[in-house]
Amino acid sequence: MNTFEIITLILKLAGSLCMFLFGIKMMSDSLQKVAGSKMRSILYSMTSNRFKGVFTGILVTSVIQSSSASTVMVISFVNAGLMSLTAAIGVIMGANIGTTVTAWLISLLGFKVSMATLSLPLMGIALPFLFSKKDKQRSIGELIIGFGILFIGLEYLKTSIPDIQSNPEFFNFLGNLTNNGYWSILIFVLIGTILTIVLQSSSATMALTLVLCFNGILPFECGAAMVLGENIGTTITANIAALVGNISARRAAFAHTLFNLIGVIWMLIVFFPFLRGIDYFIVKSTGVSAFGDPNLEAVRLAIPIALSIFHTAFNLINTFILIWFTDSIAKLVTWVIKDKNSDESFRLKYITQGMMNTSELATIQAKKEIVFMAQQTNKMIVMLPQLLTTDNEKDLKPLGIKMDKYEEISDRMLLEISKYLASITKSSEVSAAVADRIIAMLKIIDEIERIADRCYQFYREISAKINKKITFNEAVTKELLVMVEYTQEAYSNMMKNLSEDYHKIDLAPGNNIEKKINEQRDDLRTMNAEMIRNNEISFEASSSLNEIFSTYERIGDIIQNVNKSIATVKE
Repeated sequence: MNTFEIITLILKLAGSLCMFLFGIKMMSDSLQKVAGSKMRSILYSMTSNRFKGVFTGILVTSVIQSSSASTVMVISFVNAGLMSLTAAIGVIMGANIGTTVTAWLISLLGFKVSMATLSLPLMGIALPFLFSKKDKQRSIGELIIGFGILFIGLEYLKTSIPDIQSNPEFFNFLGNLTNNGYWSILIFVLIGTILTIVLQSSSATMALTLVLCFNGILPFECGAAMVLGENIGTTITANIAALVGNISARRAAFAHTLFNLIGVIWMLIVFFPFLRGIDYFIVKSTGVSAFGDPNLEAVRLAIPIALSIFHTAFNLINTFILIWFTDSIAKLVTWVIKDKNSDESFRLKYITQGMMNTSELATIQAKKEIVFMAQQTNKMIVMLPQLLTTDNEKDLKPLGIKMDKYEEISDRMLLEISKYLASITKSSEVSAAVADRIIAMLKIIDEIERIADRCYQFYREISAKINKKITFNEAVTKELLVMVEYTQEAYSNMMKNLSEDYHKIDLAPGNNIEKKINEQRDDLRTMNAEMIRNNEISFEASSSLNEIFSTYERIGDIIQNVNKSIATVKE
């Protein structure tokens, strides 16, 4: 085989893998679009205990055909505060079992049935779906096409790998790697790990492993070793996603790595007896040994089935053993990865530009980040009565530093969340419901930032009041504090609305509080006018008082604007 033929062969292999990966991604993305909201409710309603978490992981990964996607989804939920670390570990365990479905799909259909010949007619069925006006039906069409592309890619992969008899020199190096006893097993574990890291898909590496074994290039034990390596390599995707996540996301990703590493270590200890047990089952079932002559077609058909059994049995047993230690694993990863972030420094807590997400999941993260932004701004709301009752520059200074800091955080969070929401629409096609949610969220964060601006403006008004040595009598201060109380009540109601389902919002409580704020403003306006007529207040003090209660009233208006923006989301 000359250099040109080798380069052509490598490119054909790469192209086949590319097609297979594209099919997997298309299937996964379309399934998440079809079942996005349902899958979301499944994930955070069925993880109340470790066993439900495992079942959920199996279900979701079996459906979307990608453990990487479901694991990153889980990490996104942990990142968004929708799932505890312990629950996430259970779901990740289940995802490891769910991903074995891909191997069975390939083993049972990819080698015994020529799915590639059925793929084009199948994709033809999908054509009318692509022209549908309904998002869900278009996603179903994409799902069918992804399924077809997956098997076309697998067929090309099978035919791209050269025959070992026709090209013995090309596979001499593999012969040297497979004849070193236990060292060969460790080498192929490493190869499986590296391939999965490079391809960013355990499904693609599994397909390649099954094809190599089916073509007689790798023996059963080396294929099994590559499967173990894939279990390590698949954790890299989650860790890459978590690098730009928060502390909880990094802990969940590390727990995934720890879980798979522990499994690989104990499996390597019992490796050969375990394989002989699987082979005994294969021989009893089919009369053919997976350790038999790879030149025989019956043996080559048996090896993919044996590898699928190995993959499933390994993940089932590993989960059964470690599920009892989820709390211990959670404590260990919490101890290893410590939180060093300061509360008063700028950071996004939930959303991350590096996360792989569908628009459904991305808006969940954005929603949690908006709540966090509102919590940060609430620290300014809480300081309003302190500012109001401060009458000297010494006490005002530390409050001013904090107000300045939180106002800056609000500005930066507005910018970053806006960029993130814009990126959702750019990265994937969004449904009408998601588009409405994004528009509402953009309005909401703009209004929250305006609240922060008004709070900072209030600090400046108090600062000017102190500099001018203006003081209010006890009656005025008491009335202003009542207005502050109403403002805080309005903000608490807004926070409740932001945290719950947008489409279930009740505007009545917010309207009632805003009415009380307006009435209190009118009372203060009347009081101010009376004091001017009675020469009980100077013009400067009257002007300062007017600015202060007007600012309160504007904050109340903006808070209700947030509630109204939330109410625009219908589902």
